[in-house]
Amino acid sequence: MAASLEIAILLYQGVTALDAVGPWEVLSRLPGAKVRFVGKEVGPVVAEGGRLLLGATHSIAETTAPDVVVVPGGSTTPGQMVDDEVLEWLRKVHRRARWTASVCTGALILGAAGILKGQPATTHWYKMGVLRTMGAKPRPDERVVRSGKVVTAAGVSAGIDLALWLAGEIAGAEQAEAIQLVIEYDPRPPFNAGHMSKASKEVQRLAKKMMDDSIPADQRRLVPTIAWNRFIDLIRTGR
Repeated sequence: MAASLEIAILLYQGVTALDAVGPWEVLSRLPGAKVRFVGKEVGPVVAEGGRLLLGATHSIAETTAPDVVVVPGGSTTPGQMVDDEVLEWLRKVHRRARWTASVCTGALILGAAGILKGQPATTHWYKMGVLRTMGAKPRPDERVVRSGKVVTAAGVSAGIDLALWLAGEIAGAEQAEAIQLVIEYDPRPPFNAGHMSKASKEVQRLAKKMMDDSIPADQRRLVPTIAWNRFIDLIRTGR
């Protein structure tokens, strides 16, 4: 019988659904896996876009020692970056976890918790500059980046790649490949514009506008607070 494997996927209002659900589709199929969606409170969570409901089944307060932690991104990432309760929970569970992972702008939340200082990491192309500001070493050309027991993934769909990589590390390549086959993950996109190095200037311009328009005004107003917190951190730690 497989040993129990507790996996916690963080949820919050405004989370990007695929950031959380993509990894869940993979990790929930690992032998012995017990996946819980966690939040500050148990209950429904409205995903980015405002029309899809996910649900936190457990609170972060009752999730004290997961083996794997996955932090997704979302349109409200700035709010999580200044939430002391979330950040302190991440620091605590990271110390004991076998793996701490992020998808997309979830890396910025890890950065705000001090977990990525001086470490190579990736995130969505739109936020590479912020990742650097948070003390990480951006790897914009890499889809999944490992640094010790921390693993970060690029934007949204890269969460599936990250989860398959983790599955291979946890249960072996054959098990991971079997999961890949079960979910029939064999991407053949109709367009070749999935990375900044491949997209035309016009497509880049349009994508940036889409990203600009997706950020709620209340989240934009948190930028000075994030910058101030990082400044204080630099003064105190020198990193």
